[in-house]
Amino acid sequence: MSIPCLMDKLGWCIIEDSNFRKDRGRVPLMERISFQIQPDPLKDISKLYGRFNASIAVLDCGRKCAPFNPSGKPVCCDICHAIPAVYNDEWNYLKKNTNLWHLWRGDECAELDESAHLQDEIPEGMILLACKGPALCQRGYRALSCRQFPFFPYVSTDYRFMGLAYEWEFEEQCWVISNLHKVAKSYREEFVAVHDALFAQRQDIFDNYAYHSERMRLRFMEIRRRIPLLHRNGKDYLVSPKSEHLSRMNPSQYPQFGPYQVEK
Repeated sequence: MSIPCLMDKLGWCIIEDSNFRKDRGRVPLMERISFQIQPDPLKDISKLYGRFNASIAVLDCGRKCAPFNPSGKPVCCDICHAIPAVYNDEWNYLKKNTNLWHLWRGDECAELDESAHLQDEIPEGMILLACKGPALCQRGYRALSCRQFPFFPYVSTDYRFMGLAYEWEFEEQCWVISNLHKVAKSYREEFVAVHDALFAQRQDIFDNYAYHSERMRLRFMEIRRRIPLLHRNGKDYLVSPKSEHLSRMNPSQYPQFGPYQVEK
């Protein structure tokens, strides 16, 4: 599962779906999703990155959140908040083509003492990395986890990839989450196309996101809120976490959080 690891809420990124699968059947994705990348998209990382290269918004959203982060960095680029977890195939590609990344050592953030166990808890076939920081970013070599942040593919209880949901633990920090109406159409389309391709070939990745979506439903039932969804059909909805009923939504009316509540 291509997602960063949240240092203070580790459960967000560590997806172990063995219990989730235990009482559920698997969906034959190959029979119902059309795709263009064959074989496994992770075997051609350069092509995969090329298909998911659109900017998330017209403006530089990092400049919106950085002033509210004590480090002065965009939250998504600050490994003291989010450690990128990448597929082994990604790491093999990155280390051959760029010096941007290095293996996560665990000592990058002295004030945090939660790193020793992180690598042992991420899914098999993934590894934790750290980069040189936003000032030295090489956009063409951003990991999938960087490209999709703050979103993940939302999978319904009947195993349909519905669209983009956000990582709820970042509501207070991420400007994009408070401005979903600013997310570019091209970004949404590329997000859906790339994950369709991944899911068509990688049932394990689909299962992980299905589990993560269930975690979001449980959390939003607890706090009695509906889930914002940027649907794959290009429209915007609120999803009932209990019934999964979809209600159309004006994206500019989605809730705002933290320091971004004053923006319209």
